[in-house]
Amino acid sequence: MTTTTLIKEVATPVAPEQVQKESLVGLARDALADQLSKAGVPERQLRMRVGQLWGWMYVRGATSFDIMSDIAKDLREQLEAQFTLSRPLIVTEQVSVDGTRKWLLRLADGKDVETVYIPEEDRGTLCISSQVGCTLNCSFCHTGTQALVRNLTAGEIVGQILLARDRIGDWPGATPEDPTGLPSGERKITNVVLMGMGEPLYNFDNVRDACAIAADGEGLSISKRRITLSTSGIVPEIPRWGEEAGTMLAISLHAVRDGLRDELVPINKKWPIADLLAACRAYPGLSNAKRITFEYVMLKGVNDSIADAKALVRLLAKIPAKINLIPFNPWPGAPYECSDWDQIERFAEVVNRAGYASPVRSPRGRDIMAACGQLKSASLKQRASQRQSGVTA
Repeated sequence: MTTTTLIKEVATPVAPEQVQKESLVGLARDALADQLSKAGVPERQLRMRVGQLWGWMYVRGATSFDIMSDIAKDLREQLEAQFTLSRPLIVTEQVSVDGTRKWLLRLADGKDVETVYIPEEDRGTLCISSQVGCTLNCSFCHTGTQALVRNLTAGEIVGQILLARDRIGDWPGATPEDPTGLPSGERKITNVVLMGMGEPLYNFDNVRDACAIAADGEGLSISKRRITLSTSGIVPEIPRWGEEAGTMLAISLHAVRDGLRDELVPINKKWPIADLLAACRAYPGLSNAKRITFEYVMLKGVNDSIADAKALVRLLAKIPAKINLIPFNPWPGAPYECSDWDQIERFAEVVNRAGYASPVRSPRGRDIMAACGQLKSASLKQRASQRQSGVTA
């Protein structure tokens, strides 16, 4: 498949001094005030200094203290000596023929995660990761073949948003290096989805804190209605997420029978479908204006029959919901095939007739392994000749 691919290789590892410095990215306001207090900022100035730093980090996208013109030079030097505003490093950047961009990012400890940006005419969606690897082993998901290494910090989660805004010129007055395919509106990242590597509800506190920063009206200002957390079904944490975070919710359902879901989404053995849907019905704030999205990957001959479609409608009765039908995105060694397109359409027709919005998610970034279920930080690198010719393996 022909693709436009841009690869950026990291020439050097993270500088040791950057590893030792405390990052201010991802700290809540009170934690940021604590760090400034330890750095010697007088208590009477803390509120003002926190507000200044917050604006520079999350409104203007500052990557260093040097440009903070409303902060005295001696304080800037003091902050530079003790703290960092650094983002993850880009190991590779790939751009699909459809405009999707995927970054393989290196964290301060050398671990890697992937982040994907999906542009459309009127919006741009950033898919971010919450863990290095994953512990759930969903059989259709490439990330599930990579063992869980660790949770990401709130700063590493927020850092993915900052890095993406850097790369596509999504700060006030910024100009993207390559505007091809970017949304026409002023904001290039309008939506954030926690659908990258990892199970976000197994990293609850850090993900919650990162989402609070993303939604802060005096900073990144991404509405909670435009932030969606996707979970495989960590049932006890679902109501807590609704109470403490209040974002939109997506459920990786993928099957209508426990036996099959046990195979596709093994966490189902602990919290079966009935328990999961009970938690969904009780999700705080659930209404027709705040519907839960149910994700359903279409696997040929596995879960795509008309009987499955009818059972899905019955299962979701009385839940304000949208159903995303996801054509299976293949990866090396995958044990499944994507359902035939006419079968997906027949399945969707059953769901639509029952009154559910059931868009079929158009595969994006398949040629660079950036589509749903394809992310894995230990991705195989393309040969140099393939990179130059623009042909993927």
